[in-house]
Amino acid sequence: MLIAKSQWLELGMTAAVFFLIAVYHWRLVKQVRSKPLETAVGITNHVRTQWVRSVMQEENHLLAVQTLRNGLMAANFLASTAILISLGLLSVAFKPGLYNEISQALNLAGMRGETLWMFKLMLLSATFFLAFFNFTLTIRYHNHAGFMISILETHDPTVTPDTVADTLNHGALHYTYGMRAFYLSVPTALWLFGPVWMLCATMVLIWVLQRLDHTA
Repeated sequence: MLIAKSQWLELGMTAAVFFLIAVYHWRLVKQVRSKPLETAVGITNHVRTQWVRSVMQEENHLLAVQTLRNGLMAANFLASTAILISLGLLSVAFKPGLYNEISQALNLAGMRGETLWMFKLMLLSATFFLAFFNFTLTIRYHNHAGFMISILETHDPTVTPDTVADTLNHGALHYTYGMRAFYLSVPTALWLFGPVWMLCATMVLIWVLQRLDHTA
């Protein structure tokens, strides 16, 4: 009976977490499409587009290179951090030891077991792999934008400011995905100590994201 109750608690709280995260991001995507200037994503996309137009019209290539370099350095650092954490988590997953004992001791409710604990570690590792993948795509798009922004429209009419801005915004979108994976790693990590901690962390995370993603 106790085992059945813990299973229901684990499944119920986990489902609630995924539901809250999915609903929040569904609403965010909907608002970005309908009212972009009321969201941080929409505002930054608009600002980047205006910046690209200004740089290409004034032919300020030095400013463009310096700005893109800063973005590349940040994405490179975060990608390296994500892959190191992910590989470290994989090594821990196959050596439970003391980590498993501590997590079970702090588990206030929910299922217990080494198999589930290893699954949670693998999921956490996959989250950082996802972050790594998106940050590398950010580097790729920024490299493309670095070449494109130096080409005058008179030399190649297909390379317009809107085209360059679209490429740069694609890179920024993957940067956002990577950061979102970092944020989601917090409740996923706390899931190791039980679903109660994950649910509490998710509620705090959604409150923080609400303040970061919206202008009002």
